[in-house]
Amino acid sequence: MIENQIEIVVAGEEYLRFVSVILQTIEEAAKVRGTGIAKRTPEYVEQKIREGKAIIALVDNEFAGFCYIESWGNKQYVANSGLIVVEKFRKHGLARKIKEKSFLLSREKYPDAKLFGLTSGAAVMKINTELGYVPVTFAELTDDESFWRGCQGCVNYDILQRTNRRYCICTAMLYDPKKEKMSDE
Repeated sequence: MIENQIEIVVAGEEYLRFVSVILQTIEEAAKVRGTGIAKRTPEYVEQKIREGKAIIALVDNEFAGFCYIESWGNKQYVANSGLIVVEKFRKHGLARKIKEKSFLLSREKYPDAKLFGLTSGAAVMKINTELGYVPVTFAELTDDESFWRGCQGCVNYDILQRTNRRYCICTAMLYDPKKEKMSDE
């Protein structure tokens, strides 16, 4: 049972050794799915790790999964991106655990920010829904041009361009902490 051997942590510099395997895992998953996963550079992933904005999962000290966070629109929005689980470690709830840790890290670092993600995967949509995200139109996401430039590495970028950033293969999902506070009252 791998559940007893899983370690999920906020990645620090000691995890930089996994950057190439993280990128390779993302690339392989994109090919298998045939859907878009925006490519990231090694420098970008290294930066997320150095900034304490990455979650890494290990099973017996072997890389098993990853996710990172990034703030946009003057820290009003935070994206949880790059969620990946190595194929042999799937079907153990690892994606959920990584996403939960990423969600908590986002809320800790940016408590008032709206959290969002773009996904084409049903499993991630389910996890996001359980965390309190709701499907939204792309217009409800950040208007930060830097974020949208990040989509250029996706095979579906032409769809996003043709529709003036209104539609794509991905579903946009948003968690608004203000709506949670209102429902608590």
